[in-house]
Amino acid sequence: MKTLLKPFVLALFAMSVASCDSDEDTPNNPSDINATELQSMAQEGQWRITYFFDTDKEETSDFNGYVFTFGADGVVLASNGTTEITGTWSVTDSDDDPFDDSPDDSDDVDFNLFFSAPAEFAELTDDWDIIEYSANRIKLIDVSGGNGGTDYLTFEKN
Repeated sequence: MKTLLKPFVLALFAMSVASCDSDEDTPNNPSDINATELQSMAQEGQWRITYFFDTDKEETSDFNGYVFTFGADGVVLASNGTTEITGTWSVTDSDDDPFDDSPDDSDDVDFNLFFSAPAEFAELTDDWDIIEYSANRIKLIDVSGGNGGTDYLTFEKN
């Protein structure tokens, strides 16, 4: 009986390991985020905001019709065909900062946006933490230190 049980248990274990799904395109662990890779992906093509939640209210519609282009020079351009809004952007890895001794790995890579105006775009200004990213989607989060509110921002390739 024991000799029949061993192969069965081994086969069951092998099937469970083989059935594990791994999505290599989307890091689920903040330590998997590669700042250089994310920066390169953002520079490829045009993006649109498909979700923006500002603390207590969804405000995605504020960006309807706008296409975002992330330039290699650190300039982000939002255009709806008639209006162009310019800001700056970067992806930073605080692991490269010799003054950052934070033990919290989730804050290591930030997607930084800055718009001075108009007000809707200024709300995007922040050092966003990355939830996940792929060649077609960048999902970001920011937990405010002041009021404790949580903002979410998602870009999808156009």
